[in-house]
Order: sequence, then structure tokens, then C-alpha cells
Amino acid sequence: MVDGHCRVLLVHPRFNSSSFWNYKATCEMVGAKYPAPPLGLITVASMLPKEWDVRLIDRNAGELTDDDILSADMVMTGGMLPQQADTLWIIRRCRELEVPVVVGGPDPMTSPHIYERANFLVLGEAEGILDKFLEAWQAGDREGRFTAEKFKADVSTTPIPRFDLLTFKDYVQVGVQFSRGCPFTCEFCDIIELYGRVPRTKSSAQMLAELDNLYALGYRGHVDFVDDNLIGNKKAVKAFLPELIAWQKAHNYPFEMSTEASLNLADDKALLTMMQEAGFFTVFVGIESPDPEVLIATRKKQNTRRDIAKSVHQIYNAGITVIAGFIVGFDEESDQVADEITALIEEAAIPVAMTGLLYALPTTQLTRRLQAEGRLHDDFGLDDPDTLDGDQCTAGLNFETKRPRAQILSDFRKVVDRVYAPDAYFGRVKKVASMLNTSGANQALLGAGFGHDLQMFGRLVWSMTFSKHAQRWLFWSTIFWCLTHRPSTLKPVLVMMALYVHLGPFSRFVLTQIDAQIAAVEDGSWEKPGLVAAE
Repeated sequence: MVDGHCRVLLVHPRFNSSSFWNYKATCEMVGAKYPAPPLGLITVASMLPKEWDVRLIDRNAGELTDDDILSADMVMTGGMLPQQADTLWIIRRCRELEVPVVVGGPDPMTSPHIYERANFLVLGEAEGILDKFLEAWQAGDREGRFTAEKFKADVSTTPIPRFDLLTFKDYVQVGVQFSRGCPFTCEFCDIIELYGRVPRTKSSAQMLAELDNLYALGYRGHVDFVDDNLIGNKKAVKAFLPELIAWQKAHNYPFEMSTEASLNLADDKALLTMMQEAGFFTVFVGIESPDPEVLIATRKKQNTRRDIAKSVHQIYNAGITVIAGFIVGFDEESDQVADEITALIEEAAIPVAMTGLLYALPTTQLTRRLQAEGRLHDDFGLDDPDTLDGDQCTAGLNFETKRPRAQILSDFRKVVDRVYAPDAYFGRVKKVASMLNTSGANQALLGAGFGHDLQMFGRLVWSMTFSKHAQRWLFWSTIFWCLTHRPSTLKPVLVMMALYVHLGPFSRFVLTQIDAQIAAVEDGSWEKPGLVAAE
């Protein structure tokens, strides 16, 4: 540092290499390195003093060298549980090179003891604590712990993220955030523990300023609203969407939108229509289980108040495709869980169905209950540094299960095997195309980015026709069906098939991993971890 000037290196830790969410093969096919950039870090960057020099290295898209670290006065890093192992490596390397390292993010918030070697821990939402850290740094402190008051950060003061630090071509999409928090009380979810049950929202002016900034920087394409539940505060989002619609129309729809929302989105036709007009083309929905007893026990009662498949179809009727999450391993599930989940996925016609094993995350109601019952494994909050076993699809059940562990793993295996069998997956793609309403405003997206879409189509043709995992017959027959029955759905159909370039091989990888886990349980070679003492 010279006269208060500071060189800051932001480092986004690697996620596990074998993950449902990294879409590695699909990213390569569209010329990207990773699905999305680190929105949290570039938001923190926007809160640093303007005169400071700030650089970003995303270890999912590039390499970090010792020279990079040594060129900085301070390294800032941190992230989620699947990034834990790499965050600890970054801390260790910075310590060895004697460069102060500052750590924050969701996993340090819930498990600060794991990150004690960091020079600074800045815990909680940055808007509520970063100024205290900066005061200490500028006063000469080189060690410290700072914790924000929970759920008090005023997101209406959050500045525009430093999108200028990104290399857009490295990513499939760019994220923005409208709200934090969720009104529901799902037992296994840590969102309400981290951000509260009263969703706090940015203003419409803030959001449009972020989109203006992205547009001015030349970005065009996929924008993901990373909110854990975009419709958690319906009043606020309904006030924002008309302004987003007007902005999109005025700029000739430069962005295609995606987000995450609760299934009650399907109940509100006016809201769905506004999302359609704004250019939303896909939404992630947490379904978890088709069993009402499971949903009630895990405090996801909102999904018991509707026909789940029909709700998904209502979303399709707004021209928006659905990605859904399912979980195997709840105490209340029956031996029929594999049949029940598979049947629902087929009935609802959900091609991309992220099915994982139940994982007790630190600070959740689930974790507290399991500890009270003396069932929580003592390594429950530790990421597996072996990247082969670090994804929720292959790592989970970090507690003593009520049903036999091998049976749960076997049921999970059945779901993955059936759902991602090529015939089943491509069959669901055609079902979606038959239901997707393409008469709405979001179909303006069909003509956007034609050159990029054409390039992607060429790569998709090669992958589906000539690669090791080619599905040439299913691919070409699906295209022929689409062109002869629903030509207006060609773009979303191509997107869903492009995702299978990753999901097909990844599902085979998951099956191999689960087979090994089942064998280890059955032959006695699986070493059961110790248990956390009941409180």
C-alpha cells in the first residue's frame, strides 16, 4: 500500500469438478469456460474504495499463480460449501506467501471455525459489515473478525456490481439479484438462516441501472436472476416487472432471463404473464418430493396445496420451461420413492430434474433436529476434498438414516438411471415442446442472437452425431418432430438437448459412484463417521 492506495485481488474458488451444475461439456460446446461468474465477489468489489486497484481471478475459468498473489496487498475470497476445499487452499497459499487474506461468503458465515487461518473473517451480508472491515484495514489492522447483524443489510443501498471485471465470453450467463430471503420454512434449506424470511428487495431503478450497465458494456444474452425465490415478495416483483418489460422492449430484448421461484408461481396467471412478457424463458423450482407426508414433515407444505404436475404445465403455458429439484433421503419417504419421483418427473414432463441426496447443511432446522436426535455425523459441515465425491448427487446422507442406507442409495440410483436414460430424457423434451406456449412476448427471444445460436447448433450437431456420447438417432428424430409439429419451439428444444451433452455422461458418472457406495455399505468397508453429541 502507498498513501492509502491498495491492490486487491478477488479470487473465486473452484467448485467441485464433477457436479450437476457445472455443465462442463455444454459450456465447452458453446465456447464458454463456466456457467456463471461470481456475483458476490463483483458486488463486494463495487463497495471498495474507488481509488483502489481491483482484479478478479475466477479459478473455475482461469489459473491463480503465486505472482498473482504476490502482486496484491490483499486477497479477498470465499464462497459456498462445495468451494470449501479450494478456499482453504487459497488461504493456505496466501499465508505461505505472507499476503493478507480476507474471507467471507455463505460457508464461512455458517462454519467460521473452518476458516480460522484467514487473516480476516468478514461474516454476513457485505452491506452490513464491509465498512467496519475497511476502517480497520485503513487504520493498519492486519487481523480481525467482523460479523454483520443478521437480516439487517439494506439491499436498496447495494451498488451496481463490477461487471466490468468479467470476461463475458468465459460464461454462459451473467447473474443479477433482485431480492434476498424467502418466506417459507423448508427444514433442509439454509436460505432463511442466512438471509431471513422477509425478502428484502432492490428498487426497480437499481435493477434497471444494473441492466443498463451490462448493456453498455456490450453484454447480450442470458441473464439469471439468482434470487432463491424471485416471487418471495410478490408485491415488489409485480411492481418491478412492468418496468423490466418496458426496458426489454425499448432495447429490443437484449437479454433472455431465468430465475428460481417457488411452485406457487403457477397459481398467479398475471405474474406468469408478466414474466413471459419480460423475457423469462426458464425457472428452477424446488419440488423435492411427490409425497405429501414428506413435504409436510420437511415443512414444505406449500407444495401440498396443488397438483404438482399441473402446476408445472401452467408454467409451460406461459412459454417458460421448468428445471426442478428433487431429494432422496427424507425420514418419511417410503420404499416406493424411486417409482414416485420418476412417475412425477414423467407426468410433469421435466427434462432437467436435479435429483440429489439429502444433505444436512450447517445452521438449518434439519441439522439442529438431527443433532438433538443424536444422528448427525461429526463431519457434516466439511466439504469432501475429493472432487469425485463432492457433489450433492454423489455426497449426502451425512447423518444416520432411518431407512437402510444401502436402500436409500439404491432408490436414488434408480431415479437417476431412469430419468436420464436417453429415450426418457428426449421423450420429455418432446412433451415439453408439445405444451410450451410460444405465442407470448418471450418468444421475441427466438430471433435474438441468431449468429450465436447457429454456431451453437453446429457444435450441438457434432456432439450429438459424432462424439463418444452421441445420441444421433434421438437427436435428429427430435429435431424432425419439432420442425414438423412445433417449429416455434426449436430454440428451447435445442437448449434442452444441449444440456444433455453434460447430463447424459454425468448421470453415468453418478451411477458409478453410487454403485461403489452401495457396495461399500453392503460389504462392510464403509466407515461410519462419529456422531455429534446430542444437545
